Amino acid sequence: MKPPPFDYHAPVSVDEALEALAEAGPHGKVLAGGQSLIPLLNMRLVAPSQLVDINRVGELDTLTADAGGVRVGALARHATVERSAEAAAVQPLLRQALALVAHPVIRNRGTVVGSLVHADPSAEMPAALALLGGSVRLARLGGEREVAAADFFIGPMESAIEPGELAVSAFFPALPPRSGTAFREVARRHGDYAVAGMAALVTLDEDLRIVSARVACVSVGPGPVVVDVSDACGRRPAASVPWDAVTAAVRDRIDPDEDIHATAEYRRHLTGVLAERALKDAARNAVTEAAHE
Repeated sequence: MKPPPFDYHAPVSVDEALEALAEAGPHGKVLAGGQSLIPLLNMRLVAPSQLVDINRVGELDTLTADAGGVRVGALARHATVERSAEAAAVQPLLRQALALVAHPVIRNRGTVVGSLVHADPSAEMPAALALLGGSVRLARLGGEREVAAADFFIGPMESAIEPGELAVSAFFPALPPRSGTAFREVARRHGDYAVAGMAALVTLDEDLRIVSARVACVSVGPGPVVVDVSDACGRRPAASVPWDAVTAAVRDRIDPDEDIHATAEYRRHLTGVLAERALKDAARNAVTEAAHE
């Protein structure tokens, strides 16, 4: 398989990259990790006339963590973020999610921001960003804008990035006090896309009762499906939560498709099972976090 012909650009600064993208308009594509784009090119599912390779733009290879959250630059590789103790301390869901992304060789090259822009509904990073209420920073000639996760994922393989724009970073807010996160998924083989997946975030009060609980479902909609199940948890300790009501609330919010890997009904059932497991994991992690305060 060979990609269709294209003009190749190799900018060394953000400004050069934005100029190339502005000139290319809707006919341009950005190459960062390439773990999604290269197969699409080789199978001729996409045919851009202009390819802008940003791998020489060193200012995009950044990863910063502070009390507010973690900002991941467009060239930060999955593996770099996964291995960062500073990022994991501020937002542990990043490491939990990235450990499930494909295989190590893919994580060594693929980028977090690239995965977000690709907007695959079966991918882990869009679910993590959506659950945490994060955002993506988009730049173009003349300015930039910050797009919230709720507005960024438009549909399957479709994000809010417009022609001429470059996703320069993504922001993942810090873990709130007395909170815990978890990520669970089921795949046919480890490293495959999830048949169904679940990210969870639980926050406790001083008496270790659940005051906030949310999940982001993977592979059961056109994008990550975020469900608030705080009311269903009923401000109880995790050990006394009515999990049947919680999982029912999650299953009622999803509309999975059937494909060669699973029926819609199996995905719905599996999503409920994963929701309970991920929420229990997140609650346990929240208790541990509260003990360290």
